[in-house]
Amino acid sequence: MLKVSKKEMIVGGSKTHYFISPLIMDNVSLQSCPATNPSMLNVHLVPHTHDDVGWLKTVDQYYYGDRNYIQHAGVQYILDSVIDQLQKDPARRFIYVETAFFYRWWRQQSQDTRRIVTQLVNEGRLEFINGGWCMSDEATTHYSAVIDQMTLGLRFLNDTFGECGRPLVAWHIDPFGHAREHASIFAQMGYDGFFFGRLDYQDKARRMKTKEMEMLWRASESLTPPLADLFTGVLPNGYNPPEGFCWDQSCNDAPIRDDPDLEDYNVDEIVQRFLNVSYNQAAFYKTNHIIMTMGSDFQYENANLWYKNMDKLIKYVNALQAKGSKVNVLYSTPSCYLQELNLANLTWPLKTDDFFPYADDAHDFWTGYFTSRPALKLYERLSNSRLQTCNQLEVLGGPKSTSGPFGEGDSDTMSKAMGVAQHHDAVSGTEKQHVAYDYARRLATGWAHCEVLVRNSLAVLSGSESPRVFCENLNISVCPLTESSQKVLYFSMNVYNPLGRTVSWPVRLPVNGSLYNVTDSNGKAVDSQVGNYVFMSFKHICNIYDMKSSSLLPLLSVSINSKSILVYVFKFLKVNFDDTTGLLSSLTNLETNQTIRLTQNFYWYNASAGNNKESHQTSGAYIFRPNSSDPFVINKTAEIQTVTVSSTVQEVTQWFSPWVSQVVRLYEGHRELELEWTVGPVPIADGLGKEVITRLDTDIESSDYFYTDSNGREVLERRKDYRPTWDLKQTEPIAGNYYPINSRAYIKDDKHQLTVVTDRSQGASSIYNGSLEIMLHRRLLYDDFRGVGEPLSEPGEFFDGLVARGRLLLALTPPKMAADVHRPLAQGMVLQPLLSFQDGTPLANTKLEFSGLQAALPPAVHLLTLSQWDKDSVLIRLEHQYQAKESETHSQPVTASLPLSLSAKDPSPWEVTLNPMEIRTFLLRVRQL
Repeated sequence: MLKVSKKEMIVGGSKTHYFISPLIMDNVSLQSCPATNPSMLNVHLVPHTHDDVGWLKTVDQYYYGDRNYIQHAGVQYILDSVIDQLQKDPARRFIYVETAFFYRWWRQQSQDTRRIVTQLVNEGRLEFINGGWCMSDEATTHYSAVIDQMTLGLRFLNDTFGECGRPLVAWHIDPFGHAREHASIFAQMGYDGFFFGRLDYQDKARRMKTKEMEMLWRASESLTPPLADLFTGVLPNGYNPPEGFCWDQSCNDAPIRDDPDLEDYNVDEIVQRFLNVSYNQAAFYKTNHIIMTMGSDFQYENANLWYKNMDKLIKYVNALQAKGSKVNVLYSTPSCYLQELNLANLTWPLKTDDFFPYADDAHDFWTGYFTSRPALKLYERLSNSRLQTCNQLEVLGGPKSTSGPFGEGDSDTMSKAMGVAQHHDAVSGTEKQHVAYDYARRLATGWAHCEVLVRNSLAVLSGSESPRVFCENLNISVCPLTESSQKVLYFSMNVYNPLGRTVSWPVRLPVNGSLYNVTDSNGKAVDSQVGNYVFMSFKHICNIYDMKSSSLLPLLSVSINSKSILVYVFKFLKVNFDDTTGLLSSLTNLETNQTIRLTQNFYWYNASAGNNKESHQTSGAYIFRPNSSDPFVINKTAEIQTVTVSSTVQEVTQWFSPWVSQVVRLYEGHRELELEWTVGPVPIADGLGKEVITRLDTDIESSDYFYTDSNGREVLERRKDYRPTWDLKQTEPIAGNYYPINSRAYIKDDKHQLTVVTDRSQGASSIYNGSLEIMLHRRLLYDDFRGVGEPLSEPGEFFDGLVARGRLLLALTPPKMAADVHRPLAQGMVLQPLLSFQDGTPLANTKLEFSGLQAALPPAVHLLTLSQWDKDSVLIRLEHQYQAKESETHSQPVTASLPLSLSAKDPSPWEVTLNPMEIRTFLLRVRQL
């Protein structure tokens, strides 16, 4: 018999504003902080390296130092050299961030080296900062994947080094703008501070002038302070050393030449320059402590160069104290620096919005990457869904999931691939093309490992070991099993739902017959339409559907001339098309009796071009800079090619050009309108780079306001040509108004709200009253001079340009009811059902339906994580998926009973109370009785 006991894995203790809690103060790293001088300006030198987990080279190439003709960088040599140098002087310090690299290096070390490193960590001389598998992007990542990658890295550090390996500070020195939800997650994880390097140039100038480079970030409107409060600091030089003080082998700054008998003696000059730099920097900060980042991209491969010169700098600057100098220089870490700020006991300015969009100059807005590489962004999002399914089935299927009839499977490979994919030059789309291929390959390899696990688990849960296939190309209507040419065809489809509630999901399958009898697990007929797709509704975790081919029936498809008026109605929605243009003309919610004018079309911005940044900033992987505020319409009319009408679905296929088309769909029983767009290959024969958008124009009086989500969770209010924390001087009327969306955006007035739910991260804006535009695809001809060194022009399968396809879900509601619709819609888009197929009918002893829950969770509660922690433990995260005040029904505390059906495990329920936007994490310990 197995018994389940639970332990809540929450970093406890309340934090008083930005102060460090007593729990954190006991950390060894802080106990070993160097002494400072309260009567002097203390300069904290922080030796560090910034090691991208892929960018110009792949992860493997960066680790091994391969292909140095692209970029000289070898992470293994950096760690070798730093560990060697730290042993030579106990005063020296170093911080390390990217656990994906450190994990790999650690596995290759001898026991002697491991003992040395452990001692350095225990003494606070080597300190881990941030601690995630990577330094994640903040604009294009979904919060569930961010939490997973942080957990992956932090768990390794905890298992390897214990409490002394636990990072105290979040460190995002390179991401291109900063999301409020990231700060909220860091605060809830127990971090005491957050430091970053990039913020808008206008914001930085204002903060330097007012000494507001350090602040308290209140990162949630829903969580009661200080649960999501986080001390946040802006680093003075991005993440680079002050000018003239870079002593890496990749730099050209003069070393400290301290032999007075030599002609080039320069100690006095360098010391005076350093004093000037220190006082200049101190003028922008509130305390007598300042921080200097001594390092940069892939530096410290020869750490001796850095430490030898920093040793001298500390020695000679501090020697002047005997002559009255008031500057004290020391080796330090961000945690030690933060401790001194805490001890200063000051009041800090409050920040409640976010740091998007980011611009580093008047015409240089980093808003293009919100959409760059749309296919990779979708693949990453689908991989996240598959990983959650893999994790859940590992728990539900038990030990045979990883070692069963179909071989050895695991979820760990996929976890690591997803961890790497969250990097700020991965899912962001800002890497070189060959690196993008590598990220996709890793995700594919991870899923191959998960496929074996899923097959094993479903065999356990269903009692059937019949071969099972996954159709990876359903997006292009390819599935060999369902397209079998046998005269009479039987096949069964297994639908696994990773959500903790019933969902209704349309399934479209390519088939060879024209009439199919579809039955559910009880033998009941499922309504279906043969236009080569099947629509059905299924419950909780898993259902199996039996499909049998029958006699031929022609597809219901009619050609429509331009003078026909098209009106499509199902139970909840009515859609009208203009009889002249073929475009959408209105949308009606039949439940609430509200109608809006709605037109939708496709446009492209002409990307600015140029051969050098000095003469003209161009659009590129990072930067969005159209050369005009007026986009080109792809076609003023849409040719309606086919119309399909059935009891399950109604759809209209629109053709705009050889490279843009769309299917507009209404599903029976659904409250949303689906727009399935296809864009590409984007033509460039005219020599013009193109940034393709779709724009929804309505009669909603939005008054320059629109709303976007933060990493898929809380929604922030946006306003055209406005920033909440400074008086904006708008220099780019289009790019300067773009914001990232991960799952939704909307516009509203007092009566109507139009919400768009997306299937991946994209850029969005509202340039005109009542409009909402979303960037779908980008193909550019020039680099934007931000380091990647190649134009964003993805070749696609046939090397004539990438074809991207995606879905937008539109919901029209009164504002007070909107969240009740878009919250579950967005979760359903993120965690999609997994389909698998078996040839023939299920055997008599096959279990056709099963669930990991005895009952559905309440609508406000989302099962965020269910994964195997170790052989005796299961990790569960529950979240309240509504934010405060957005829903009259669900924005309240909710108590959920979690009646797990974990095979032989104790099925007794336990209750959890959640407040709006709260995440609670539990570890279930399973022990043998």
